[in-house]
Amino acid sequence: MEILRIENLSFTYPLAERSALESVSFSVRQGEFVVLCGGTGCGKTTLLRLIKRELAPHGTRTGNVFLHDAPMDTLDARASAAEIGFVMQNPENQIVTDKVWHELAFGAESLGLPTQVIRRRVAETASWLGIEGWFRQDTDTLSGGQKQLLNLASVLVMQPKILLLDEPTAQLDPIAATEFLNTLARLNREMGMTILLVEHRLEEAFALADRVLLLEKGRLIMDAAPHAVAEALCKTSPPHPMCEALPSAARIYRLLGAKKERCPISVREGRELLQDYSFSAPLPKAPDAALKSGTALAELREVWFRYARDLPDVLRGLTLQLYAGEICCVLGGNGVGKTTLLNLLAGTDKPYRGKVRLAKKESGYAKTALLPQDPLLLFTEDTVRADLLSLLQIVGVPKNEREARVAAAAQELHIETLLDRHPFDLSGGEQQKCALSKVLLTNPDLLLLDEPTKGMDAACKQGLKVLLRTLREKGLCILIVTHDAEFAAETADRCALLFDGEILSAAPPHDFFSENYFYTTAANRIARGFCEHAVTCEAVAAAAKPRGKADAPC
Repeated sequence: MEILRIENLSFTYPLAERSALESVSFSVRQGEFVVLCGGTGCGKTTLLRLIKRELAPHGTRTGNVFLHDAPMDTLDARASAAEIGFVMQNPENQIVTDKVWHELAFGAESLGLPTQVIRRRVAETASWLGIEGWFRQDTDTLSGGQKQLLNLASVLVMQPKILLLDEPTAQLDPIAATEFLNTLARLNREMGMTILLVEHRLEEAFALADRVLLLEKGRLIMDAAPHAVAEALCKTSPPHPMCEALPSAARIYRLLGAKKERCPISVREGRELLQDYSFSAPLPKAPDAALKSGTALAELREVWFRYARDLPDVLRGLTLQLYAGEICCVLGGNGVGKTTLLNLLAGTDKPYRGKVRLAKKESGYAKTALLPQDPLLLFTEDTVRADLLSLLQIVGVPKNEREARVAAAAQELHIETLLDRHPFDLSGGEQQKCALSKVLLTNPDLLLLDEPTKGMDAACKQGLKVLLRTLREKGLCILIVTHDAEFAAETADRCALLFDGEILSAAPPHDFFSENYFYTTAANRIARGFCEHAVTCEAVAAAAKPRGKADAPC
């Protein structure tokens, strides 16, 4: 039975030159799990918000949205609020109270439900999702994964008919993201919940879906089963930009030119594919950039830090050296202190024990620049162009040079078409690119990036990877805090794991990820037992030969 229907939906933002959505039509059946994907700025979030009337953006809309065959515009406010649940990308943006138990009850209270009904719903939802252990905690003490689970739970208390989620795993570490997606799978499988999920990280989401919708420049270009979408994208020539966003099993399938009837989309299916191949000798280990360098550009030595005297330590004797001309990625769970590490290097926080040192140069000490996790913190003007020009004025660039500097920076990050737009009107990935452009205008020696790939599509990530390598060749030191294991494996010279307040391991990506069992890339999980040091799809494909043609087993 059909629960949601979109008919010829088009939408244009005020003053925009082109439509964000153009004649989009599809339907969703009761109990389906549908994944909506596409490049940055293709209209995914716009479409999702048009379905949730209370969050619909301002602009010109044509076409219709139906819930149970009733036009969305005719639904009363109560039905619209209760029957369509919405979970946002940023967990912080959806929490409105100070206690977990109160947050769970808030939506149901707003609907005016009887107290006993609210208590029963809160109790069973918290029990089913495993929230009892932190039921009475303050919401500001929760980890990112807990906050997103709380947002989901608070929506479920209202017992919606359909659940909309806008990149809910964007700010979660890989383990928390897996747990969250598994919870969605349980909701769909055990409770029959209808789910429409917008997601860039398709590694696990693809395998959970009944259908995949692919948007491109505001148009719906594919609507099919996950295996069919993956196979169609793999066979496009030249390769479609979304090929790089596919699950690792599908990317390996494409790189190998495999002839299997069905394109694999999960780790298990990927391992079945590799059984038809032999593998060459182990890949050479990547050189450690830090070992080739001289004096460290920045160093943290036995650093201890806490946010208040009566709070526990966030960092506990952390030691790390960073060198010019290297890219270092720090990974770890939500709340372990990765952002704190960046703040210490940026000078916005000070340790109570230990030292943070920056190398001395001819012009003074090495300059640092920080791109925070929320890029909107960097914008103060009404357009991106005005913001970049304002920064150049502050740093003393002559007026007659500013426009040329802005144009060059925009070209470097491909944001020319975004310069005259308001930063708050951009998609998450577009905001990240514009904020990075602003940070780079300060010409730092040490570039600190906090989750720079959040909200970016695969093409944007590839562009960022090329840019970071170019900056590295110019002698910059780049420290990246990220949950994106695949991006770290493809980009970094060194990867490090932050746990319990200290760096436990730091090694080249081939060693770091191949020695991890859980905190590794999907490509390495697929290749484990076949080619141990392969941690990227390209490395797996390069080492594979049709059975019988390899020189030696891996």
